[in-house]
Amino acid sequence: MKLLLSIDGSRFSEAATQAVIAQFQPQGTEIKVLNVVDLSLPIPTSDAAGFRELSLKHGQELVQKAERALNQAGYKTQTAVEEGDPKSKIIDQATQWNADLIVLGSHGRKGFDRFLLGSVSESVSRHASCSVEIVRLPVT
Repeated sequence: MKLLLSIDGSRFSEAATQAVIAQFQPQGTEIKVLNVVDLSLPIPTSDAAGFRELSLKHGQELVQKAERALNQAGYKTQTAVEEGDPKSKIIDQATQWNADLIVLGSHGRKGFDRFLLGSVSESVSRHASCSVEIVRLPVT
């Protein structure tokens, strides 16, 4: 099975990583850990290059951390850091890599926050050509 694990460094992503470890056997499961850096916010020109570089470096650190946890659990992994719209990049990566399943966490935003920020998990689940598992944390 080819499983695309999309992470963003949140506690929801950590829950998704732990769900993969708990639910899937390492034998026969290949995992691609993906972080998408969304730089769509306007940044003053003098700061843009530095911010971009810092964001991509942070994304690389995130996927490496998840890769270490998955490797310790016995999974064969690879990583990718993409720049762009998370909704479309996750779907594109899953399609290009021929993923059987996409796993990602849900922030559970509602109302105005959901309107402003959108729901990556909802969009991915609607438009992906493979199955999608959305990991949610219990409401506290």
